[in-house]
Amino acid sequence: MNLRQTVNYLFISIFIVGFTHCQKKEADNLPEMIGPYVQSMTQNEVTLCWSTMIGTTQIRVGDSIIHKVNQYSNHKSVITRLKPNTTYSYDVLNDGTDWGKGTFTTFPDSIQAFHFAVLGDTRTRHSVHQTIVNRIIEENPLFVINTGDLVSQGNNMNDWEHFFRINDSLIRHVPYYTVLGNHEQDSENYYDFFSLPGNESYYFFSVGDALFIILDMEGPDYETPEYLQGESRNAFWTDISKKYFEEEKEWLENILNLNNDAGYIFVFFHPTYYSIKKSRVADAELRREFWGDVFERHDVTAVLNGHDHYYHHAENRGTHYIVTGGGGAPLYATDSIQAETVAYKKIEHYVRVNVGIDNTSLEAIDINGDLIEEIIVERRK
Repeated sequence: MNLRQTVNYLFISIFIVGFTHCQKKEADNLPEMIGPYVQSMTQNEVTLCWSTMIGTTQIRVGDSIIHKVNQYSNHKSVITRLKPNTTYSYDVLNDGTDWGKGTFTTFPDSIQAFHFAVLGDTRTRHSVHQTIVNRIIEENPLFVINTGDLVSQGNNMNDWEHFFRINDSLIRHVPYYTVLGNHEQDSENYYDFFSLPGNESYYFFSVGDALFIILDMEGPDYETPEYLQGESRNAFWTDISKKYFEEEKEWLENILNLNNDAGYIFVFFHPTYYSIKKSRVADAELRREFWGDVFERHDVTAVLNGHDHYYHHAENRGTHYIVTGGGGAPLYATDSIQAETVAYKKIEHYVRVNVGIDNTSLEAIDINGDLIEEIIVERRK
């Protein structure tokens, strides 16, 4: 626990009408639930989420395939009138067990130093994901941001159960902010499980002297019609969500203008802005063509992406572009180094960001706990 924090433990019991205890497994008496976990933190407010299993559906597909899906009821409670920079304990079950218990620390109401963690592409190789989560837990960050592809298939409930099982010891205590990746499939599960600011697809929040902007560069999930070929197929992907992205781009400009006094600005989205994977370089170029110089023009401190499974640091006109896609998914080849490339490494990792008063450091840390690179950035003028 940070010594600068005022520790004031308050037991919070949450009562939901019509819900007192989660169902129990007869065999081992364990609760059939996901969570609880911490969402949407502010200086004086927090959202607590958890889900309780209400049954299992078995669906026969064809003659032999039996599809089993656990069904959950999702719960959330917004706790208000909290004190800033204060640690609280909570219990969403209030049933005498530890299953519904956790803690959280509200954001500070002043400009002071803090640190947070960033990881991405945690969808597979669960043991790798777990190792990185365990390292992040040891650092006790103020919050965590995942740059997308949390799971392999957003429409698969089993994948989400794996995700929450791995992260349980972290997200019971630390606010967890998410970015939509292509593997989330814009699924209802994503929106049911998470309670995020704004429209939940793209949003922003602030802590002290820093602004955090999460963008959605995937858009609504569409299946490409098989009859489209060549230029028509390319045009489909370019134009199907054009209005959506144009509205988001206008929103981004407005948010950046309104928050121009921020000491640091961090932007997060899933697909890479600068790729060093040969097959994805062209897509990154199209992305830069659409978004233009918006990040450099507004003096954004750093842009952090996932999608490519390696560590990559590029820099253009003072803005740092970091790919942190080493959270568990199989690693990619680094076979197309760009002119903007500063450093890169094909290894599982996460990024620790130490936000200071006069400057901030971004530390890429590999799965073994070794430092890959440290980037020092000055406060925006």
